[in-house]
Amino acid sequence: MAIIETSAVRSDHVGGPSQRKYFLGSPFDPVPAERVLGLLANPAAAAMGFRYIVTPNVDHVVRMGRNIDIKRFYRQAWFSVCDSRPIAMLARLVFLKLPVVTGSDLTVSLFKSVIRDGDLITLIASQEAVVHDLRERYPNVRFRAYLPPQGIWDNPEAMQACIDFAARAEARFVFIAVGSPQSEKIAYELSRHPDARGIGLCIGASLEFLVGVKKRAPLWMQRAGLEWVHRMASDPRRLWRRYAYAVLPLASLFLEELASRPKPKSP
Repeated sequence: MAIIETSAVRSDHVGGPSQRKYFLGSPFDPVPAERVLGLLANPAAAAMGFRYIVTPNVDHVVRMGRNIDIKRFYRQAWFSVCDSRPIAMLARLVFLKLPVVTGSDLTVSLFKSVIRDGDLITLIASQEAVVHDLRERYPNVRFRAYLPPQGIWDNPEAMQACIDFAARAEARFVFIAVGSPQSEKIAYELSRHPDARGIGLCIGASLEFLVGVKKRAPLWMQRAGLEWVHRMASDPRRLWRRYAYAVLPLASLFLEELASRPKPKSP
């Protein structure tokens, strides 16, 4: 079935309406990083129930194309911003501008200019070392951390424990870094929890980059859309299959996108 680009005006509750686009069958908010960061810096944003930000990349988009149930986690997000220069490049071919807002850059900016001493931050993380290093680096920030077991996607009790832990904290920000689509599911369920507060960020390996456990690609590779090459070279055993198996599905989604677009009218 053809995937048609549509748009819908929706309210972001703090800062006015946002124009959401659908590209490659996935939701994207064409909002620059400065705008997202400005909204996150507003204390009112964290006081209106729980909302969350997702950062879809190629792997996420391909997964959404295979599993429509996962797509609702992204559709219900407060913001869904493009975390992939290759996707942004493909979007430009159909005259759609998607600002690149990476989870890694957003996380760095939050800790640099928004998070203050005394702020309560919840971490749902997969590595105790990352939590330890964050506490060392930001000793005046109050961190509450939960490390779920492996295989949380297929463990409803462990999933619920994450949700309950984050809902009780009432933190300003909730960083969810247990991989996709587990992180997005936790955020989605939190958005439905009556007691949950704050802003959730599904940010993948961003905390590992922040504390130096992993190294990001050089800036020139990031700007050229080649960060995925650096990441695969850094962890080939885990990532080569993910990237290799994403190429053909991504090409297929783009061809469907082209086929679904309105044809130019004859004179």
